[in-house]
Amino acid sequence: MDITWIAHSCFRLRDNEIVVVTDPFSPSIGFRADTRPASVVTISNTHPSHSDRDSVTGDPQVFDAPGEYEYSGIAVRSVMTSLPPDTPQEQRNVAHCIQIDGINICHLGDITQPLTTSQIDDLAPIDVLLVPTGGGCTLGVEQVMQMMQDLNPNIVIPMHYNIPGLEVSLDGVDTFLRRMGVSDVQPQPRLSITQANMTPNTRVVVLAAQARKS
Repeated sequence: MDITWIAHSCFRLRDNEIVVVTDPFSPSIGFRADTRPASVVTISNTHPSHSDRDSVTGDPQVFDAPGEYEYSGIAVRSVMTSLPPDTPQEQRNVAHCIQIDGINICHLGDITQPLTTSQIDDLAPIDVLLVPTGGGCTLGVEQVMQMMQDLNPNIVIPMHYNIPGLEVSLDGVDTFLRRMGVSDVQPQPRLSITQANMTPNTRVVVLAAQARKS
């Protein structure tokens, strides 16, 4: 299975003919939307930078609410994360754990509060964690580090951080990488993974955004 980072919180997960797109964005973020076809689209929240479902072609099945789903060989566990006090329900965030070819990829969306024990149990087990690391409307780095310990993934891929051309106010990925003790990172265009090449210790993989500037 291949994981490609388009930009922001949008990834393409591909296993042969099965394609999942997470959090498709509108061109307002500074990059062209990914208009290629997909089998499934997951959406974590209603903000335009996470929910431009109409940009994805192929008449995909869309999962944007808590629940358990199966479609075209893909299993999805979707869990609503906690909101700050007095936050309208319309601003809810849904974390999606997507199982493809036996590999569990968890996309945390715009998570703003630490996960509860119950939420951790609902999302686990996790092989690959797609985690926001740029702050802003999401958790800070120290809270992200604690959450990673709780979820115990094999692979962590940072997302939702500042890159050249992004029209969203976020921090860069460097603070997170320093906290992880990672240096001299060479972003790669995609990550190919199988159950056989999983390592027991958590490792960080930085992907290069593949979207073109709008």
